[in-house]
Amino acid sequence: MSETQTSKRFIIKGKTDTGETFRPSDWAERMCGNLCTFRNRRMVYSPLLRPAVIEGVKCVIISNQLSLEHPNLFKQLLDFAKTNKLELIEEGA
Repeated sequence: MSETQTSKRFIIKGKTDTGETFRPSDWAERMCGNLCTFRNRRMVYSPLLRPAVIEGVKCVIISNQLSLEHPNLFKQLLDFAKTNKLELIEEGA
């Protein structure tokens, strides 16, 4: 896989297609908990799947590398965005 393909990422924004804020408020952290680890009693998110706040909106940032290492989880995340009518942005394509 080329460097461009592995540097590509997807962002699921916590806004519905009608502009409403997606609930519950901790949805992004819950989703990213699928790959988190614990170190020194602290949660550490994976660089492949991490929560973020972009322009005041909760988001989940998904590395394209996740599609190679955990294809089922990658598909589940994209399906979640589609089912809940959340904005999905593809960067670095």
